[in-house]
Amino acid sequence: MLLTIRNLSADPILAYTAPSSSKFNIRRSSSSTSPNDEFLLQPSIDFTTLLPKGRGRELIIRAARSGALTPDSNSATELVEKEWHIHPESFKIRFSLALVASWQVVNVPRGCPWWVFTSRVTRKHHRLLILDRRNLGSFLSELPDRLPLSSIVLPGTHDTMAFHGWPISQCQSPSTPLSSQLLGGIRILDIRLAVIPPPLPGSTVLTTDQHLIAYHGLWPQKTPFLSILYDIEAFLTSPIGSKETIVMSIKQEDFAVTPAPLFSQLVHQTITSGPGGWIAHATSENLKARDDRGMWFLENRVPTLGEVRGKVVMLSRFGGNGAGWEDGLEGLGIHPTTWPDSEKNGFEWELKGTLVKTHDWYSIPSFFSIPEKVYLGTANLIPPKDAGRPILPITFFSAASFPFAFPPTVAKGFGWPKWGLGVEGVNSLFGKWLVDQLSGSQDPENSQVDSVNGSEKREAGVDPRIRGWTFLDYYSQPEDGALVPLLVECNFRGRKKGEEGW
Repeated sequence: MLLTIRNLSADPILAYTAPSSSKFNIRRSSSSTSPNDEFLLQPSIDFTTLLPKGRGRELIIRAARSGALTPDSNSATELVEKEWHIHPESFKIRFSLALVASWQVVNVPRGCPWWVFTSRVTRKHHRLLILDRRNLGSFLSELPDRLPLSSIVLPGTHDTMAFHGWPISQCQSPSTPLSSQLLGGIRILDIRLAVIPPPLPGSTVLTTDQHLIAYHGLWPQKTPFLSILYDIEAFLTSPIGSKETIVMSIKQEDFAVTPAPLFSQLVHQTITSGPGGWIAHATSENLKARDDRGMWFLENRVPTLGEVRGKVVMLSRFGGNGAGWEDGLEGLGIHPTTWPDSEKNGFEWELKGTLVKTHDWYSIPSFFSIPEKVYLGTANLIPPKDAGRPILPITFFSAASFPFAFPPTVAKGFGWPKWGLGVEGVNSLFGKWLVDQLSGSQDPENSQVDSVNGSEKREAGVDPRIRGWTFLDYYSQPEDGALVPLLVECNFRGRKKGEEGW
């Protein structure tokens, strides 16, 4: 079988192949020596080799040199010591994709500095993709300040706080609370809110007992907006999150019973006086100062990363004419000028010189439309090369309709699709697309393998230029949260010095 390996880590990796009879897994090899046919996997160089015949096939990999930090190390010295202790052990990878599985994550032991993904090109040709294991809790700290947020891939969750109401209203697993999402690399939050208790008919004034809680459709999600703000402030003021930024989309869910001005007023009241607000320390001189909004960035434009480290960028899908906000519509954060309902082919709107391309087709007819949903969503993540101005792609990979496309069905699929029995969900198809984009497309018919040593090297193709903000249901599935590290890695690909602020 042909195996094409792409090493997208920062350092070279030593590897060799060996036969095995066990199932697909990774573990440390106890071998203290390397065979004579060991080969070097240089960064961004595709390497194709023939796997030895046998029921199972192994690829044993180990770092060729140290220098990169792992999430489990605090210094280069610690990493060297760790490598010294495991040296000359290697990490052993065994290949055995499920019957029709298109991609998988290789489970690696704690301390392994890499993410490893396998994907199927044909029955006799597989790919292996190796990525650095970046710290997802602080990945934005690795990016330069001058990058505009429009040129950054930010993983996000659709209906971030929708943990209740399965299968109709639940969109995230209860095992992934907000704090876990933030530490796991989620940087776009979709917060849907309602006023509790609801205003009386005709009411134009808020009462002192009214507050905002997370809501999705008709189903209360129980978490108070204040609790959400507490978690966010705690993350952004922590050592790991102080250089990160969060984009928070806020949308009114109770528009049928609460007048829009009252909702907007209560949002303003909560963020100004709540955690990370600015009323507590405001004075008559700085109350209207745009540079004194606590943890909030409320200007109606796309900021650079350096401007908003440690802050929340508001994306306001509410607010009407901006009444009650210090700068009106210019003080509501990023404020869309249009948002048509479930537009299949997407829509565009202008934002101070940036073209925002939005895909939010959620009302799909049934689960049969899942592949089309993924195709349209992924197409939106690749900005045109000749745009001539900044492009901000915003893509919702969420969808739902009654009765054949509830959120869990759309996101996760059902049955056993890896064994050809069931339907593959949006997240799995999206993961396959990301793995293919990062590992490159290679025609097995045109792969010329050296007849002497059974291998070849070639320059990896041009890195994919994937950009934008993504909203996912059940983001931690499939493959134990593999979508987030794949999305994060896109921020380090397709870059050219002097472009996009790089």
